[in-house]
Order: sequence, then structure tokens, then C-alpha cells
Amino acid sequence: MDNMTPVSAATLRKVTTAAAIGNFVEWFDFAVYGFLATIIAQQFFSADLPQAALLQTFAVFAVAFALRPLGGVIFGMLGDKLGRKRILSLTVLLMAGSTTIIGLLPTYASIGMLAPLFLTLTRCVQGFSAGGEYAGACAYVMEHAPNHKRAWYGSFITVSTFSAFAAAATITYLLDASLSAEQMSRWGWRIPFLVAAPLGLVGVYLRLRMEETPAFRAALAESATAHAPLSETLRQQAGNILRLGAFISLTALSFYMFTTYFSTFLQLEGHFSRAAALLVSTVALLFAAGMCPPVGALCDRIGRRKTVALTGVWVILSVYPAWQLASSGHLWAAILGDLLLATGAVLSGVVTAALLSEVFPTRARYTASAITYNLAYTIFGGTAPLVATWLIGYTGSSVSPAFYLALVALLALAGGLALPETSRISLHGEQDKRSAQAGFKALKAGGES
Repeated sequence: MDNMTPVSAATLRKVTTAAAIGNFVEWFDFAVYGFLATIIAQQFFSADLPQAALLQTFAVFAVAFALRPLGGVIFGMLGDKLGRKRILSLTVLLMAGSTTIIGLLPTYASIGMLAPLFLTLTRCVQGFSAGGEYAGACAYVMEHAPNHKRAWYGSFITVSTFSAFAAAATITYLLDASLSAEQMSRWGWRIPFLVAAPLGLVGVYLRLRMEETPAFRAALAESATAHAPLSETLRQQAGNILRLGAFISLTALSFYMFTTYFSTFLQLEGHFSRAAALLVSTVALLFAAGMCPPVGALCDRIGRRKTVALTGVWVILSVYPAWQLASSGHLWAAILGDLLLATGAVLSGVVTAALLSEVFPTRARYTASAITYNLAYTIFGGTAPLVATWLIGYTGSSVSPAFYLALVALLALAGGLALPETSRISLHGEQDKRSAQAGFKALKAGGES
């Protein structure tokens, strides 16, 4: 049993709101780049080879992810040592600042090859900042939430992520619909990036007002050093990192295929206008945001392992029809295809938010979850648009990314089902570590019986 004093409903609302709004700011900034990929290709790379420029744009997108594991390690260690709230305030500040700078950068026409260099450096700061965000926000909420409703409360972090992408898509759509192509190319594309400045200030203000989590305070009371050294974390949690990382590979790939690449795919392969493609994405993103709390409640009801199984099976069965519908060129077919992808992304995202905190003990939670999350997102999320673009070019088939998603879903099933059931364990201090170990023993005993 958990011997911690329950957190009041009012505190839970405040905690969830502050974490979700800060997370919204962080991912709005990150989303804008993906939705403006075709314009960024024109502004920051040579126009001689448009396909090469798009590949270079997505390569810069992927390079930023290379900094995410480093950000995860550094911010994770600081978060486990100094507490969650300070680090979450810093990540929002870094993300908002770097995004604003992108909106001010000179273009290729003005400074030549320095333009993509500056863009890459700024994106690296974004990636470094993002490395400390999501795992920390999940840990902050989960360490306040009651054991039997963690996935439900954690689902609001996922809501904020999808809502951020929906807001970015909506702003981009409105700009595209109201400005001429020349105006959009000259200055309109900068507006969504510059919106990051006021949003960032709001996010920092809210996070500085947050309280530290009960689990972190309990761990600090048990030991003079609440955090585990990095070497200890890697040594003791290597198995969990690999197993959970295998599942999060699907979360990463399905999320960025759905949120970032699909809009570009609809334009290039479905022959939609940018405005129509953004409309499809916005509808699907709003659907995804609304789906998160019910999926969180389902995950709490049936447990993590059954949700993992449901996620893998759904993705394997739905990705091919989704891609076929999207490439048909018909608006409602494209929306239906995007909704199929959205469902897989929501299922994987919600259960991932819970598992990130439940699989690891408090002393190593921020560090281990940030490493796991960001390695998977670097390998599979950051490369998703690049690999999808390459696969279509190499195979000549517009549905080839669907088979890639299905293969990764098989990997995710193997890793996710190797984890124990963690839906009711305690997350408070060293007790959560013993609960997790008991879960592993119970899983092993069940397999042997």
C-alpha cells in the first residue's frame, strides 16, 4: 500500500494544468517546423533541386533529435538531483527562445550557406531542450496522481502535445488561407515561430509557480542524495531502458508520421494544397487530443500490458488502409486515413506517458525515462519524415512507409510485453522500486505456471 498522504483534487488540477500548458508551449514550438517544411526548404536551401531541398529540411529536423539524448541525460540528472519544477521551467525557456530565433533568421537568398547552418544550430538547441521536457512533465504529473488513475491524469500531457500540434497546424492553415503565396514566402512563415516568445513567457511563469512532487520530497527525505548517479542508473536500469525503449520506438514513429510527415505526404503524394493538407491534419489532431482521456481511463482499467498489445495490433492492421486512403486524393478519405493513424498514436502515447514513470524508481526516474524516451525518439521519431521520403523515392510506392510502421510495431510488441504490469504500483520513494521488483517476480511466476 502507498503510505503517502493523498494529493487533493484541487492540487491535482493545478499540477496537471501547469505541466500540460508548459508542455503545450514546448511542442507548439517544435511542431511549427514540421508544418512549414515545404516553405523552409524554399527559404533555407538552394531552389535548384526541390526534392533535395526537402530532404535537407527533414535532415535538419533529424539532426535536432541527435541532441535530445544529451538533453535528456543532463536535464534528467539535474531533475533527479534538484527537483522537477526548476528543470521544467528551464526547458520551456530554451525552447521558446530558440524557436523565436528561427523566426528571425535570414534566408538562403540573403546569406547563402550560412542560412542552413544557423537553422541547424538553432534546431539543435530546440532538440536539446526537448530532451528534458516530456519525460519530466510525465514524472511531475505521475508523482502527484493516485495509483489507480495515473494514465488518466497523464493523458492530459498527451492532450497538450496533440493540442500543440493542432494549434500550430491551425495557425499555419489560417496564414496560408489568408496570405498570398508571395506574402507567405516573404514574411508569413515567420509568424508562427515568433508566437513562441509570448507563449514561452506564459509557460515559464506557470512552471515557476509549481510545487515540487511528493515522491521527490519523499525520496529526498529517505536519503541525503535523492538522485542515483548516471553510472548506477545505466547499470541497474539497462534492461528496463531496452524493453521500454523498444515499445517507445513505435510511439515515436507513429507520432511523427502522424503529426509531422503526414501533412507533407498529402501535399506531395495526395496532391492536396498546403491549406487542404493542414485542414486534414488539424481535424485529426483535434480528434487525437479528445481521444486521450478516454484512452487513459481504458489504460487504467485494463492495465498497461493489454494496452500495449492493443496498440501494436491496431497499428499493424490499420497502417496500410490509412496510407491507401491518404494517397487517394479525396479529402474525406484522407481524413479517415489520418484518423486511423491518430488512434495508434494516441494509444501508444497515453500508455507511454504512464510507463515512463512506472518502470523506473524515483531516484533515477527523470534520468532513466528521459534517456529511454529520447533515444527512441532520436532513432525512430526524428528520422521518420526523412525515412518516409526516402522509402517512397527508393521504392516508387507511396504506401511503403506503412510497412515500415508495421515492422516497428512488431518490435514494440516484443519490448512492451516483456515489461511487467505496473498500473497499480507506488511511485513514492524506495517503495516504488520494491513494487516494481515484485511486479517482475509476479510476471516471471505467471510465465512459469
